[in-house]
Amino acid sequence: MPTLGPGPDSELTWLLHRAAQRMRTATGDVAAQHGLTMRQHIVLSALHLAPGMTQVELGRAVGMDKTTLTSELDRLERLELVRRSIDPRDRRARTLDVTEQGEHRRRLVSAETERAERAALAAFGEAEVATLRRMLYGLIGDTQDQGTCL
Repeated sequence: MPTLGPGPDSELTWLLHRAAQRMRTATGDVAAQHGLTMRQHIVLSALHLAPGMTQVELGRAVGMDKTTLTSELDRLERLELVRRSIDPRDRRARTLDVTEQGEHRRRLVSAETERAERAALAAFGEAEVATLRRMLYGLIGDTQDQGTCL
């Protein structure tokens, strides 16, 4: 009798999709406990790593389309977690920074999502997890995919 879920010989795309779902559930629950969606946490994390990015740069960095990103930034701005400013290099563009309150919340979620990731990957050794990270990073490369799976 065939299994209904993926197996080790399943299509790579299916396995990656299901793995992403598993990690999103584990980490998304943590973000929700702090009043954020996983998307919002990813936006805050990206801005933490590169403060002052424009909305266009941020969209490319996180692989989010313009409409989705704008909606997320609107919500984060209403929550006073992100601040938009006019870009001095181009008055038509907006730069983004995480507020003090936003950084506090990002730090809390990051620490807890790190624990959730470790728990989800507990069956693997450190070397295997490091290999997985390198392989995924190699797969992603420097692509600028449009849209998001989040």
